[in-house]
Amino acid sequence: MDSSAVNGCPRTADLDGDGIAASSRRTFLNRAGVLGVGAAAAGVLGGAPAYAAVGGSGRSRVGDDDDPYGQTTMSPTARGKWDPDPDNPRFTVVVMPDTQYMFDQDRIHPVPMEASFRYVLDPAGRAGGNDENIVFLAHLGDVTQNGLAEEYAAATKVFDMLDRAGASYGVLAGNHDVRDDDQRGATPYLDTFGPARARRTPGYHSSSPDGYNTAHVFKAGGRKWMLLSLDWRLSAKGFAWANAVIAANPTLPVIVTTHEIVGSDEDGAAELSSYGQQLWDGLIKDNDQIFLTLNGHYWPPGSTVLKNSAGNDVHLHITNYQDRYYGGAGMIRSYRFDLDRGMIDVATFSPWIRELAADGELNALAARELELTSKVDYFSMAIDFEKRFAGFAPVPPRRSRPARRMLLPGTLAYWRFDEGGGTAGGAVAADTVVKDRTGHGNDLVLKTVPGTPAHALTWTGDHHPDQPAHAGLVFAGQGNPVSGAYLQTVDRAPINRETFARGYTFEVFFKVPADWDGGRNGWSSMLSRAGTAAQAGKNGPSATADEPVLTVSLSSSIELQWNAYPLNQNGATTAWSHLLQQEEWWHVAVANDGRISKLYVNGCEEGRNPTSTAIGLTTLNMPFLLGGYQWAGAVSQVFHGTIGDVRITDRALKPGQFMNA
Repeated sequence: MDSSAVNGCPRTADLDGDGIAASSRRTFLNRAGVLGVGAAAAGVLGGAPAYAAVGGSGRSRVGDDDDPYGQTTMSPTARGKWDPDPDNPRFTVVVMPDTQYMFDQDRIHPVPMEASFRYVLDPAGRAGGNDENIVFLAHLGDVTQNGLAEEYAAATKVFDMLDRAGASYGVLAGNHDVRDDDQRGATPYLDTFGPARARRTPGYHSSSPDGYNTAHVFKAGGRKWMLLSLDWRLSAKGFAWANAVIAANPTLPVIVTTHEIVGSDEDGAAELSSYGQQLWDGLIKDNDQIFLTLNGHYWPPGSTVLKNSAGNDVHLHITNYQDRYYGGAGMIRSYRFDLDRGMIDVATFSPWIRELAADGELNALAARELELTSKVDYFSMAIDFEKRFAGFAPVPPRRSRPARRMLLPGTLAYWRFDEGGGTAGGAVAADTVVKDRTGHGNDLVLKTVPGTPAHALTWTGDHHPDQPAHAGLVFAGQGNPVSGAYLQTVDRAPINRETFARGYTFEVFFKVPADWDGGRNGWSSMLSRAGTAAQAGKNGPSATADEPVLTVSLSSSIELQWNAYPLNQNGATTAWSHLLQQEEWWHVAVANDGRISKLYVNGCEEGRNPTSTAIGLTTLNMPFLLGGYQWAGAVSQVFHGTIGDVRITDRALKPGQFMNA
């Protein structure tokens, strides 16, 4: 529609009971100020003069003729080219608001919409050549200005572009398309965008009996999502249908699209309209699956976040640009979901103006509209999708895996803390022996720094979500001065003398707490090997005489450091990670194939030594320390945090073989 008329937002023409303004677009153009929100009520759905298409045949491309602004641009679209990746955690839903000025009696001009559809359908034609993995296009209503059959005859030809490509899209009726509520009966809109057309689109789920409301289900990010295209005015039957279709699909996240829910002030602060309040009360607030709503109708664009009955956030957005240059210039908004980052990145731009720029046809006014970058048009939303959807689609926790499944060929030692331990929160007893699950005899025994208070090492059920054993040990170590308890391999453990000449993989799960302090806890180690570089006769330029011959440590800034002395080098080889966050579980792996060492964090490669061959690891036949770190042969730091499963193999494993895989 139209400019805002809700809760303090700017108002324009008065609406009658049908939501149709008495003034017309001609009045708006003549007055150059206030938009008329429809044709006169008597002429909205019939009796208007026939339109004349602009630009002759309607088959010329922009730039081929004298006036690109006066040419239709439709070009053949390849059939069946719609092929988004349903498992990619990054995908895009495109929103197209009010396009009514493109289909307005004798002022038919579909060029901007065609350009937007080309953008949606053609990855190679997008800015930068990026494939945004577009999975759905949602039109927000007011397809036409007057709801005339002649206007839909032009609009349907443009939407044929999507149909030929097999695209997944939804259309809904706005107040310029129809009158009254969804029980209105037959209309030119329904003839054009009714169930017969919708059911041919991928992801079509169902339509309400009246045909004006449609449910779509699409797969993206490895899961199914529902999008509802709802009429501009739901009847009681419409509300009942919408609630029922959500209830019948109780695990699907739901996006609601309709023509009117919220309006916004000039600063982008949105509030529910009176009808939006009805939608909130009758559909949105009690359906926790609804996390995002999108509407047009009013301007300027804006958003708000409301709490539903479950106490969860619902994001409500208004997007409409018909008040801007060229009736909105076919402006679209992309909602780029990134499930890995927990973000939705929103951008607003005109593919048509991009095409004009590429063809050298850009005028000064169009140049301002190529891409909108204000805070209400270009922004990001942080959503913890797993947490937000937990109330209706919880991700089941990964079950623990038995030790025998972790004993891959070449496993030398495997330590876990879920059997034979004490009660969660209880202290590890002085006589505790943590068995090596390989059976090779690389058992761990408790060591305590003199003067350490009780409960310096305790059992816990806390664990990495992908950890095989659902247990760990909490180390309360400190440095400066040093205190704490740690574990150490027994004196005759076979692994103490292992040189790993053919390669190795070290894996550790760990977490640092909120009270971790770089001054007290920095340069502590989750896993290290006793014996100094000096004792091993290492004196190269990268050697530090008093440091241990091997350590998987954390710097004072919580960076992972792999520092080890290979057999074939007189100095150390080192790899580093990015800065890690507190209160978050991490998995670290260092893999060496007998030549190259690589550092992995959560299965992702972070560091390597590609120019210096690293063969094996130096040993002085001394123990491995779990949670302890020696300097100059004496324990100088004890780890502060939680350590889970630890595994050592005598070959380089691939990430798919790691314990977190």
